[in-house]
Amino acid sequence: MDKKSIIGIGLIFAILVVFSLMNQPSKEEIAATKRKKDSIAQVEANKALQQQKIAEQQAAKQQAVQPDTVSQPEATQAKTDELGVFGAAAVGEEKFTTIENNLMEITFSNKGGRIYSVRLKGYQTHDSLPLMLFDGPKTLFGLNFFAQNRSIKTDQLYFKQLGGKDNIIVSGPEIKTGDEGKIKFNKEHPGGKESVTFRLEVAPGKFMEFVYTLAYNSYMVDFDLNMQGMNEYIAANQSYLNFTWAIDVPRQERKSKFGEDRYTNINYKFFEDEVDNLSQSRSDEENLNTRVKWIGFKQLFFGSTIIADESFPNAQIKQVKTPDDKKYLANFYADIALPYKGEKNEKVGMEFFFGPNHYQTLKQYGLSLESQVYLGYPVVRQINQFVIIPIFNFLRKFISNFGIIILLLTLFIKSVLFPFTYKSYMSQAKMKALKPEIDELNAKYGKDKAMEKQQATMALYKKAGVNPMGGCLPMLLQFPILIAMFFFFPTSIELRQQSFLWATDLSTYDTIFNLPFTIPFYGDHVSLFCLLMTVATVFYTHLNQQTTASNGMPGMKTMMYLMPIMFLFILNSYPSGLSYYYFLANLITIGQTLLIRRFVDDDKIRAQLQVNKKKPVKKSNFQKRLEEMSKQRGGLKK
Repeated sequence: MDKKSIIGIGLIFAILVVFSLMNQPSKEEIAATKRKKDSIAQVEANKALQQQKIAEQQAAKQQAVQPDTVSQPEATQAKTDELGVFGAAAVGEEKFTTIENNLMEITFSNKGGRIYSVRLKGYQTHDSLPLMLFDGPKTLFGLNFFAQNRSIKTDQLYFKQLGGKDNIIVSGPEIKTGDEGKIKFNKEHPGGKESVTFRLEVAPGKFMEFVYTLAYNSYMVDFDLNMQGMNEYIAANQSYLNFTWAIDVPRQERKSKFGEDRYTNINYKFFEDEVDNLSQSRSDEENLNTRVKWIGFKQLFFGSTIIADESFPNAQIKQVKTPDDKKYLANFYADIALPYKGEKNEKVGMEFFFGPNHYQTLKQYGLSLESQVYLGYPVVRQINQFVIIPIFNFLRKFISNFGIIILLLTLFIKSVLFPFTYKSYMSQAKMKALKPEIDELNAKYGKDKAMEKQQATMALYKKAGVNPMGGCLPMLLQFPILIAMFFFFPTSIELRQQSFLWATDLSTYDTIFNLPFTIPFYGDHVSLFCLLMTVATVFYTHLNQQTTASNGMPGMKTMMYLMPIMFLFILNSYPSGLSYYYFLANLITIGQTLLIRRFVDDDKIRAQLQVNKKKPVKKSNFQKRLEEMSKQRGGLKK
């Protein structure tokens, strides 16, 4: 390729950068849009909650006027007969309370004293609705135990809220972008902290209460179970209480079997041990018979995790996947044992994490929560943890356009790998220079003398100073980085709902055309970034074939051209950010190859190989030792 072509490729990159910067909204416009979206989301959420409360109140009123409804004293007596001292709490009216900080809004119900729903601020679903981690009456949340020979479930009992506030707001200092949920920031700029207490009193001074505490700028919610005098009622032979938590997991992202559907599952960490998880691809369940530190209900970009202050003695977890459901991904269920000693006053401490699956945010807690962000296999995971993520976060401090960030990240990686690309090219060029001699050996020995031909070929390589594996090893060293990116982009919440050029969301596939039918293994849409990646890969394959010497395997050339087509089918439904990265990586590699070709003289390589062939072959120390040992053995035999 001539100088004009190289300049043309450079201009294309320059145009992409300038176009992105010119179309990038100002900080004021971004802030105004964010405030508008937050206001709309808040209004919609409050409106939906109000409508739900009105409907429930109307239903309660209609039930109250039914002619066959028993009176409240009669209902209370019936429940007392059924539930003993807990019977009085089985009759009541459901009421809702909210507590919110700058990051989330939690709605509680006095029925069960439970967390009813959680809404994350600053985030929306793919169709611009308020992002609810879970919501609704289907949520299970409560204790199960035996008292006075009766089975008691607290989610069916009405607690009394202490304090009586319906809407509690936790305030604090202004938070800059990037400091959301950071422990370090909170220590330097502390905000407020508020609690909500729900008490179930069975006799004067004898009660059970749930205490929830939320701090400003925190995704963590403290959850304390306090019991006073309950040892008189709870069965003495119980060594633990069962805590049940189950939710229907709502869809937050566009439906894709390579996206949210794949990465939604239950994760858990054994006490002072490794993190494990249920299957990502199917319904699954597990009995955790040893101590557990935390259990996480994980989606692709968000999660709800219950964490023990010490540990949970054991637990039973279950997930039921619902891939065909348009509203919900799965049902998550956990039956968790809480330690119980039967003392007069007892307290069990726990925490809930409700927030984004952001690697640095999760890592700061020191609980291995960041393991829920799937970054690939062991070697690949380390590359993402210690190389890709730090570079990515560094670029984010100065650039807000993620298309430009990916471009700069790709340039950095390809620059670091350039010595390997150069070495690979030189090795292929040397192999090509020896092609005439290789063809002579093939003709001389034919197919019948494969062993002799191989020995003669290796002798030629050794004499010319060429390593036949020299072109493969540098490429193998680059392979882990390619795989690391394959896992990094689909799980990076930073790319969620970030647009670039025609892609409206870099965390999912871009669509330039929707097909009226579905192509097996391809999908029902056309991804332009994936097409561009395929074209660039085919062109690079053609360019590489010109440098690589024929090795008598004509089928290999066809295979090399088929691989980009295979990736076209595989990556069409993967995040556009991933296809965009591979596209850029191929373009840069093409540019590097053309640049190397311009400055490398093939005639000089051939001449140098001929000079090498005339030189005596240097023996390695290992070969010298082998020959010396062989001579000594020969002397001993004589």
